[in-house]
Amino acid sequence: MDAVKVGLLGVGTVGGGTLNVLRRNSEEIFRRAGRAIAIERAVVRDRTKSRICPLEGIQLSDDPLSVVDDPDIQIVAEFIGGLEPARTLILRAIAHGKHIVTANKAVIALHGNEIFDAAHKEGVMVAFEAAVAGGIPVIKTVREAMAGNRVEWLAGIINGTSNFILSDMYHQDRTFDEALAQAQQLGYAEADPRFDIDGTDAAHKLTILSAIAFGIPLQFDKVYCEGIDRIHPDDAAYARQLGYRIKHLGIARHIGERIELRVHPALVPERKLLANVDGVMNAVLIKGDAAGPMVLYGAGAGAEPTASAVVADLVDVVRALTADPGNRVPHLGFQPDALSDRSIARIEEVETAYYLRISALDRPGVLADVTRILGDLEISIEAIRQQEPSGEQTHVPIVILTHSVREQAMNQAIARIQGLESIQSEVMRIRLETLE
Repeated sequence: MDAVKVGLLGVGTVGGGTLNVLRRNSEEIFRRAGRAIAIERAVVRDRTKSRICPLEGIQLSDDPLSVVDDPDIQIVAEFIGGLEPARTLILRAIAHGKHIVTANKAVIALHGNEIFDAAHKEGVMVAFEAAVAGGIPVIKTVREAMAGNRVEWLAGIINGTSNFILSDMYHQDRTFDEALAQAQQLGYAEADPRFDIDGTDAAHKLTILSAIAFGIPLQFDKVYCEGIDRIHPDDAAYARQLGYRIKHLGIARHIGERIELRVHPALVPERKLLANVDGVMNAVLIKGDAAGPMVLYGAGAGAEPTASAVVADLVDVVRALTADPGNRVPHLGFQPDALSDRSIARIEEVETAYYLRISALDRPGVLADVTRILGDLEISIEAIRQQEPSGEQTHVPIVILTHSVREQAMNQAIARIQGLESIQSEVMRIRLETLE
């Protein structure tokens, strides 16, 4: 059989890694796919730029349409990133009957419903394993290996930059700014790390995982998103004293007829596997009703880990080229006409435990005022710590762990506590997840 011809939109870190893996493992890939995979064309902005892979034998162009409109190209691999022109190019390639492989989590999270609908109508595949957790095959696991399960919930560390920063704060006693600077120096954070530290990147990935886990449309706008830039070294220290680690989690949970979708920092018991995932590594914990809990762990980014997922998608597409479109694995794991319309819970409806750090005036009765407010709202306290003042310090930190309570009640409690004359600044609130 002739080789399957592929065109690359972008030959940066992921595209270059994909070329290297395809060339190095060409014989093994042929044995698995049953056909050779040939990179025929590639779009590059600067042909003189130094790259991690050789480009000999590939037709190069700076025009994406030279790939998208080429009738000989059967698969378009999109590595441009961002929303536009990626979305337009993907839809145009689909309209030409081409299959798509992409590592672009943003375009799938925000425009995946439109893209999958177009692909379904044209009878082509859109493969996107590399969009979530790099080299960890989490999409294939949830969509295919868990097909016999009702997924109850999943929680994951799905952004390596934020995980590195929190790990560095914990182990090296650095401030957030110091840990971010260290991440940038080591190449783990971009010059503009906003999407990593504000939770947007993790929210893109959680949007995709939740759709596959629960059979719902992609709904990025319904994900509650909170970043890590407010985490103080004191919070990391108190968490350690109380037997917890602070991790930035993406959480999707099936609660009755509703789905929770939230990204935020959380205290995790240090005995849990996710609490001990350090540096830039990723991990996803999935709970199925039949399989029980399982953890997928590995490199969430990097040229070759991500290329591993891209090449696996290319092999899947090649295997399915001759299959009837109706018998292929659906894009989101559920038949397109069987997606659920379950509503997404507002963050105020979520129930979880909490860590509170309160800066209070050092005088009698202040702690009683705080605990009275919590009691009035039926918020039960699990643990409480009040630090002794040092020197001429007039305010002292009070640290409280609560039992599970609805977020709406906690919002009311925090508003009342901050209204006390004895409270110096904004109450620090971090949710607590036992992952049971």
